Parts: sequence; structure tokens; C-alpha cells
Amino acid sequence: MQFWYFLTALTLLSALMVVLSKNPIHSVLYLVFTFFCISGHYVLLNAQFLMAVNIIVYAGAIMVLFLFVIMMLDLRRNMPDSKSNLTKLAGAILGGTLLVILVAVMRKTQFPQFSQMGGKFDTQTGMVENLGQVLFRDYLLPFELVSILFFVAMVGAVMLGKREAGERNF
Repeated sequence: MQFWYFLTALTLLSALMVVLSKNPIHSVLYLVFTFFCISGHYVLLNAQFLMAVNIIVYAGAIMVLFLFVIMMLDLRRNMPDSKSNLTKLAGAILGGTLLVILVAVMRKTQFPQFSQMGGKFDTQTGMVENLGQVLFRDYLLPFELVSILFFVAMVGAVMLGKREAGERNF
């Protein structure tokens, strides 16, 4: 349990550093560290598949892409003007209001205890084999429909990209 508190504090600190860091490359690196901390939480929750997907997809592919784009941009030349004090004050008020609303909602919400949920603890819940069984047994039709949707979106993006490239040649 103490490791969970340590990992949570580390996650919150690194997420705060993402926002507070002035250097965008440092922000991306803090975000990668935040994703690794979240993956540690997935391990503690016995969700190894989510941990692996989080590391491979988010910390690996997407963050490398973000870092590549940031390094390709010349940020020193394209520095935006500093925000006015009114904009900073409005952002602080909106953020504080959202925090108060979230705390109020969490205080009013009744979370069921594990004994009231009527289930027993299963150590194999987050394993890949069980996830595959549920996915292909109970959710086969939605899974296949989503794959068709992704395929159509990919073909559409290729066709739009080809059409734009063809229009430039004329």
C-alpha cells in the first residue's frame, strides 16, 4: 500500500511538471514519465494488458511523435506573446471552479464497497487471455464494426491525401 502512495505522488508530481515546465521538450519527457507511472498503477491493479498497451502506444509511439514534432518546430523563432494577467486570472478562476465542482461531486457520490458488489476477487481479471475471451465472445460484432470503421477512415485519409497531392501537380 505504501508503494501505491509513492507511485501516486510521483505521478502527480510528474503531471504537474508537464504543465509547469517552460521547455516543451522537458514537458514531453515528464509526460512520458507520467505514462510510466500510470503503467505502474495498472500493474498494481492486475491489468497487465493495459500496462503494456499504455507503454507501447502512449509512452512509445505517441510521445516519440510529439517529441519529433516539437524538435522539428523552431520554437525560439515562433514564441507566442505572453498571456495577459486577465487571461491568467480567468484560467485560475475556471480551474478552481472545476476543482470545487469535482470535489463536491466526489463527496456526494456513494461508492459501493467490494463486499456489496457481490463478486469475489479474481487474480486473472486483467490478463490478456481473459480479455481476448471477453472481446471475441461477448463483443465480437462491435469489435468487427470498429475494425471496419478504422479501415474506412484509413482509406478515406489516403484518398484525401492523394487527391490533394494530385491537385498540386496541376
